[in-house]
Amino acid sequence: MIELKLNDGSYILHPTKIICLLRSYAAHAREMNNKVPEKPRFFLKPPSSLLESGGMVIIPTGSTTVHHEVELVVVIGKKGKEIRYEDAKDHILGFMVGLDITARDIQLEAKKEGLPWTEAKGYDTFAPVGNEIMDAHYHDWRSRSIWLDVNGKRRQESNTDLLLWPVERIISDLSHIMTLEEGDMIMTGTPSGVGPLVPGDIVKAGIEGIGTLEIKVATRKVEGTGMEG
Repeated sequence: MIELKLNDGSYILHPTKIICLLRSYAAHAREMNNKVPEKPRFFLKPPSSLLESGGMVIIPTGSTTVHHEVELVVVIGKKGKEIRYEDAKDHILGFMVGLDITARDIQLEAKKEGLPWTEAKGYDTFAPVGNEIMDAHYHDWRSRSIWLDVNGKRRQESNTDLLLWPVERIISDLSHIMTLEEGDMIMTGTPSGVGPLVPGDIVKAGIEGIGTLEIKVATRKVEGTGMEG
């Protein structure tokens, strides 16, 4: 659970699931040598992967290539199933900035073997989020610049208008597959420019009018030794 600012109060973010879109920006699909999907495709992250802004992303033992992916996050405010496109906005609590951290080497190995990506996406600390939810009644997801810097150098920069599908379509499609519960999060996918992170990196990311986040990168400390592994 993470306590976030919402308007003048606070909101306890406790999702039952984190739904993550893949290849939802055409440029990112091309940079990864993947086809652009005809409809929203997704995978899941566990809620235990959430990390507050200011926290530390831990590179897992056994992974040598961990990538950053900045994303617009939609937080569901009202339970719904088989939601109509025109009603989708009524189910949005608000928007925030997030990162989908990916152990890319583990993901590529899973792809080769036809296995799920859960390990590559689901490590603790692999879903950092900003510290504020922008109320959907007063803020829109459209026409927002989205960016990410590593050690002060720009890596990703795009606009949410380049999402292949509107947020309302994404919500409607997903709700015809699974019930969306209050507090559930939808990570809407990343633009091009994804790249590697190494211990010591400082990552800052943001979405215009939505918020920012900052995290540091480290490796896991081996218990009882004080050493990193």
